[in-house]
Amino acid sequence: MPTGSAFGPWQSYLMDMDGVLVHEDEPIPGADRLLTLLEQAGRPFLVLTNNSMYTPRDLAARLARIGLAVPEQSIWTSALATAKFLHEQRPGGSAFVIGEAGMTTALHDVGYTLAGSDPDYVVLGETRNYSFELIARAVALIDRGARFIATNPDPTGPSPTGPLPATGSVAALISASTGVAPYYVGKPNPLMMRSALRRIDAHSESTVMIGDRMDTDIVAGLEAGLETVLVLTGISDRDSAQRFSYVPTHIVESVATLADALAAEPPPAPA
Repeated sequence: MPTGSAFGPWQSYLMDMDGVLVHEDEPIPGADRLLTLLEQAGRPFLVLTNNSMYTPRDLAARLARIGLAVPEQSIWTSALATAKFLHEQRPGGSAFVIGEAGMTTALHDVGYTLAGSDPDYVVLGETRNYSFELIARAVALIDRGARFIATNPDPTGPSPTGPLPATGSVAALISASTGVAPYYVGKPNPLMMRSALRRIDAHSESTVMIGDRMDTDIVAGLEAGLETVLVLTGISDRDSAQRFSYVPTHIVESVATLADALAAEPPPAPA
């Protein structure tokens, strides 16, 4: 399995947030240096997250509080990708949403209205307040013909007390009740990766995906034609990575290794 001996150089960077740049509310060592070096080198980058709870502005503020400078335009969430997808599929539509401000704001920004009856879509996102009442309402609307969309398939999410049920788990409950499977827009759907590449005008041949999960980040990068780097500061470790039928291009301890490699690149030749 590759171990990270010969990097890039990559012209553009896509990277997950939790487990790559931050762990809970603490920056991962080397994250600030990598971001600074990318900015200094003029390398476009985008922070991707399947978390649909927060707006890019919220996330940029959260990162700034712990010393990581990421402009809000450099953050791409599954909520933004979902809203973009729905706008392209059915402009000016309506949705019943289980989720937080990140999801509802993204839908409002593309001209969608929120509807509690006869919506075009039921959209399931991330929230810390899943309620039986809302889930039952979603089941009834899907039974009556609403299309079922979920922002991501992650079954659990991190918390200070351990894993919590996340969008994928609740989607499974709704699917079991309706017999309707959701369409997942976020990672590992290559749709999210392609929209991210277009966001920074990048090409797959010269872009890397950095992530901590084999089942979302790495497979998403692989299926989008990117080189991939698995960092060992999040979900997947070396042993669990070996059990997948695909491998990342590189495995490194943390983003600090990538920062070292970027710092060691020779300066570009004068024009």
